[in-house]
Amino acid sequence: MAATRPIRVVVGKPGLDGHDRGAKVVARALRDAGMEVIYTGLHQRPEEIAATALQEDADFIGLSVLSGAHLTLFARLIELLEEQGIEDVVVFGGGIIPDADVPRLKEMGVDGVFTPGASLTEIVEWVRSRSLEQTSRA
Repeated sequence: MAATRPIRVVVGKPGLDGHDRGAKVVARALRDAGMEVIYTGLHQRPEEIAATALQEDADFIGLSVLSGAHLTLFARLIELLEEQGIEDVVVFGGGIIPDADVPRLKEMGVDGVFTPGASLTEIVEWVRSRSLEQTSRA
């Protein structure tokens, strides 16, 4: 991640769920914190979100999933990133995700999971700290 430009975050709302208020609130908080945010809109396929991240040279991809399909959607996104050789994008997400599924998501490569009750400050600070970690490794 380049220190000379703002952190770039693609926020995606995959699947059939039509409730995107939370995704928009998080996107706005990240933007207000000085990050460049690209919101992909409702009903995006993981293929579309991965393509956007590649085109936009994203540092992070954040998915909002309320439909219960989080394991499938995150797995597909990570598979696509791996197929395209994209190893430096940090994937995180939130929504209605049972605590029991968080370890599985982390095992598949989801770096951060934010469930209801997570504060915007917590999410913004997590992205900033992960960005610093990535920059120091580069």
